[in-house]
Amino acid sequence: MIKTRIQKMGRILSKMVMPNISAFIAWGLLTALFNQDGWLPNAHFAAMIDPMIQYVLPLLIAYTGGKNVYGSRGGVIGVVATVGLIVGAEIPMFIGAMLMGPLSAWLLEAMDKRLRRVTPTGFEMLSNNFSAGILGLVLMMAAYGAVGPMIVFFNHVLSGGVNYMINHGLLFLASILIEPAKVLFLNNAINHGILGPMGMQEALKTGQSTLFLLEANPGPGLGILLAYFYHAKGRLKESTHSAMVIHFLGGIHEIYFPYVLMTPFLLLALIAGGMSGVLIFQLLGVGLVATPSPGSIFSIITMTPRHHLIGVLIGIATSTVVTFIVSGIILSKKDFEIENQEESDAIAQETDQYFQNYQGNYHIQKIVFACDAGMGSSAMGASMLQKVFKEAGLMIQVDNASIDDIPKDADAIVTFKTLLPLVKGHHPKALHIGVTDFMNKKQYEMIAKAMMEHCEFEEVKMSQQEPTQILLKTNILLGQASVSKEDAIKQAGKLLYDSGYVEENYIEGMLAREEKFSTYIGSHVAIPHGENAVKDSIKASGIVVIQYPEGIHFGEGKEANLVIGIAGKGNEHLQLLANIAEAIEDEDILDKMLHTTEKDYIYSLFSDERMFEA
Repeated sequence: MIKTRIQKMGRILSKMVMPNISAFIAWGLLTALFNQDGWLPNAHFAAMIDPMIQYVLPLLIAYTGGKNVYGSRGGVIGVVATVGLIVGAEIPMFIGAMLMGPLSAWLLEAMDKRLRRVTPTGFEMLSNNFSAGILGLVLMMAAYGAVGPMIVFFNHVLSGGVNYMINHGLLFLASILIEPAKVLFLNNAINHGILGPMGMQEALKTGQSTLFLLEANPGPGLGILLAYFYHAKGRLKESTHSAMVIHFLGGIHEIYFPYVLMTPFLLLALIAGGMSGVLIFQLLGVGLVATPSPGSIFSIITMTPRHHLIGVLIGIATSTVVTFIVSGIILSKKDFEIENQEESDAIAQETDQYFQNYQGNYHIQKIVFACDAGMGSSAMGASMLQKVFKEAGLMIQVDNASIDDIPKDADAIVTFKTLLPLVKGHHPKALHIGVTDFMNKKQYEMIAKAMMEHCEFEEVKMSQQEPTQILLKTNILLGQASVSKEDAIKQAGKLLYDSGYVEENYIEGMLAREEKFSTYIGSHVAIPHGENAVKDSIKASGIVVIQYPEGIHFGEGKEANLVIGIAGKGNEHLQLLANIAEAIEDEDILDKMLHTTEKDYIYSLFSDERMFEA
C-alpha cells in the first residue's frame, strides 16, 4: 500500500514535468552554450537564462499541474496563483509550482460545483469568469504572503541538508535510496520531481549541479547488463546485446530493472556503483547544467559544461566498472540453466493465473501496454507483443500509454508486474497481465498463446508500409574494399541522401556524432547516425547496409565489418537500434551477415516486412 501511494505521488509529480521536458532541455542547451563557462560564451544570449528559470519553467509546470486536475481552466488559475510565489521569492519556484498548480485547480473545481447550483440561467459565463478571477487574486495574495515564505523556509532546510552532504562529501550516500527506488519504477519521479528542481536551483547559483547525475547516470545499469552478458547463458545472455544499446545509447533505463529484480541481491551492486560514481563526481567537482532526458550518454554529454566533460565520463566509467565487479561476484554463484527453466515454468503458471482471476467475457478488441511515463519501455513492449501476435497470424492492434492515460475502453492491459496494483484500481474490469522483463520475447509468446486460447479477438485492419521503404536493395553494398572510418560514414550517409531519406547536411551530423562518441557497438558492427542537431534533416526513416570483409578501423580494438547507417525520424531511431541489436544477437546470423555475398539474405533480414513492422 505504501509503495503504491509513493508510486502514485511520483507519477503526479512526473506528469507535471514530463510534458515540459523540452523546455527544460532548451534552457539547458541555452545555459550549456552561452553562459560564461559555456561552449560558446555570449552575454547577449545568456540574458535569457534567468527569465527562463525564474518565470517560464515554473509557470509551465503550474499550468500543466492545474490542467491535469481541471483542464485549461485549472491550468490558468494555477499560473495566476504561482505568480504570487515567483514575485515573493528570490529562488526558482519549481516546488511551489508543483504545489500551487494542482491545488488551485482543485479549489476552483470545488467552487465551480457549488456555484453551478445557484447561478441563474444565462449568467454562467459571467459567474465562471468573475469567480475564477476573484479566487485567482485570493490565491495569488496568499501565495505571495504566506505560501511562498513557507516554501522558501522549507527550501532552505532542504538545501541545507543537501549542502551539508555536499560540503562533507556525503552526497554519495543518497544512492542507498535512489538506486533501489529506480528499480521500483520511481525513476521519473525522483529525477523530474525531486532532483531536477533542486538541481536547477544549484545550477542557477554555480552554473552546474551534481544532482542532475544522481539518477541519470547510466553507469550502474550498464554494469548490470555487462555482468549478465559475461556470466549468463542462453537467451538471457543474448538479450543483453540489445538491452545495452537501448539503455546506454537510447536512455531507456527501465530496460535493466527486470535484470535486477531477477536477482535482488544485485541492488547491492547498483548501490555500490551509484555511490562510487557520485563520489567521483564530487571529488572532481563536476555536474550538468540541466536534467538530461532521456538519460542516454548523448543527452548527458550535451548537458555537460565543456570543462567538466572528462570528469563526468570518468564518473560514469567508474560506476560501470564497480557495478560490473560486484554484480559478477553475485552472478557467478547462480545456476542459469536451472533458473532459465524455472523462469519459463513460472511465466506459464502466472500467465494462466491471470485468466483464472479474470471475470470478463474474454472478448478483446483493444490491448494496451502501459508503463509509468508511457514512452520508451511501453512503446517497445507494445511493438514486441504486436509482432508476436502477427507471427501467430493474428492482426490485433497493441497501443502503448502511461498508466494515467490508459483508454477506458481497453479490454486487456499489459504492464510491469510491480505496477499491476495501480492499473487494477483504475481499470477493474479489464484483463490485467504483468511482465517482469519487457524485452523477454518468451513472456510475450506465452501471453499471446494464453490469450488466443482463452479470448475472442476482434481483428483490425492495420496499415502496412511497403517492405522496401526502410531498406532498398540498392542500399546493400557487399564485399567493399576497406576505407577510412570517415569515408565509410560518408558513404553510408551519401546512400541515405541519394535515396531521399535525409538532407545532405545529415552526413556532417553523422561525422559529428562519431567525433563525440563511437557508434561501434561490438560484434564487428557499427551503426553511424546523425546527432540531435540534424534530426530535422531526416525526411523518412531508413537504413543502409555496407559490408567490408577486411574491416574498418573504428578505434582501438574496434574493427567493423558491417556498417549500418541509420536515419530514424522522430523517436523511430530507438526502434531501429533495438531491431538491429536483436538481429545481431544470433551468432550464426551475424556470421552470415559478415560474410554473405547474397544481397537477398540481408534484404530479407532487414526489410520492413521482416524487421521493422510495428
